[in-house]
Amino acid sequence: KVGWYNAILQPAFRLPYPEDTLAFVVLSTPSMFDKALKPFVNKEQLKIIRDPVDQCVSHHFSRVKEKFPDQKVDIMLDYEILPSRKPKFLAQTAAHVAGAAYYYQRKDVKLDPWGKKKIYGVCIHPKYGGWFAIRGLLLFPDIQVPFLEQSAPVDCVSTEEKRIELLEQFNFHWQDGRYRDIIEVKERYSEEQKAYFATPPAERFRLLGLTQ
Repeated sequence: KVGWYNAILQPAFRLPYPEDTLAFVVLSTPSMFDKALKPFVNKEQLKIIRDPVDQCVSHHFSRVKEKFPDQKVDIMLDYEILPSRKPKFLAQTAAHVAGAAYYYQRKDVKLDPWGKKKIYGVCIHPKYGGWFAIRGLLLFPDIQVPFLEQSAPVDCVSTEEKRIELLEQFNFHWQDGRYRDIIEVKERYSEEQKAYFATPPAERFRLLGLTQ
């Protein structure tokens, strides 16, 4: 429910919907690269003018919206920003309140070792660890669900030392991706997919066989 999200945020970040409004948080799993992105690029390559992943995600969200012709469906994508330069929604907070992935933050560590350093939080999925992405929200403004019960996300990094290790790796060594394997995972990105996301965005077109 939108109200779960709004309840824990400052007014500036709240979504402008009644609190019982139904929303879905959409994640992409490691297989998205082969099952969605590559087929999309093969089919739509002449139309790809910006980030291929963003366009692929937008395409699939639009297809979901088409499945509900009698419903109003609002879409918010993770890369969209407001005129104020703020994101349209806080993806990790949304994933946490929806029970999709646990958002580990500095406040989850009792003996904080970082002093005045800025420490960013990160979501971990119980099955995919850090090998997933939060892609967007599907909101149904005309559907109110007052009796929907909230499910807590799975706290899969439950020890203090593991949480410190996770936040250390994410904040200071994120390029090596070790934080993604903080727990035993069922599936991770393929080598091809890792190479793609490790490549600067401007050079990714070449990897997919596209001319920019």
